[in-house]
Amino acid sequence: MTTTTLPPELLDRLKSFDTATISNAIEHFKLRDQATGYTNNETRCQFPDIQPMVGYAITCTGDTSCPNDSRPSNIDKLVEVIDAAPKPSVIVVQHTGHDRSRSCFIGDMFSSMASKLGSVGFVTDANVRDLPGIAKRTPGYQVFSAGTVASHGWAVFFDFNIEVTVAGLTIAPGDLLHGDGNGLISVPIAAAAAIADRAAEVVEAEKEMFAFLDGDDFTIDELKKRFLPHE
Repeated sequence: MTTTTLPPELLDRLKSFDTATISNAIEHFKLRDQATGYTNNETRCQFPDIQPMVGYAITCTGDTSCPNDSRPSNIDKLVEVIDAAPKPSVIVVQHTGHDRSRSCFIGDMFSSMASKLGSVGFVTDANVRDLPGIAKRTPGYQVFSAGTVASHGWAVFFDFNIEVTVAGLTIAPGDLLHGDGNGLISVPIAAAAAIADRAAEVVEAEKEMFAFLDGDDFTIDELKKRFLPHE
């Protein structure tokens, strides 16, 4: 797998903006339809109060919900993939098994191990457990999941470094992901620097609009003239 990587300072710039602002910035360049490129509400941010997550996708499929599962877990291979991947990485696991509502791919031990190997977050359409432990042992580590369950079940990981779809977002290995309490999006890597520049402009434009809305000279005519799109 060959992945385009960005300078750390550019990743830090992207991380300084929330995901909604980055999404607005991407729209400006018309790189994709603005109704695509983000997850739906089948997965949610488990730590909405920490800094946005930015990293390169590591992808695989898995299941932990099959009773008495005797298949090889392949956790050792997953660890090797995480170790070899570009940093910072975001692990993305699509559930492809017995019962997605019972599957659980990450807890505090896994997050601790993954963090040591350069991972900054985990994304799945299944579940998580040990949220207080994750927050305590790996502060700043982000998790997107459908929900929480108590048991880790029987962990089995299948295909690695393949295209997966989680919560309506198709993710390829090496994709640049940006996520926070608003949700998760993919960021076109080739335009990342321009997107960061545009995000700063979005912030300033929004400050101007909020100042107008809070001001004493608000009128609907001025609102339409200055801020609403015209046909």
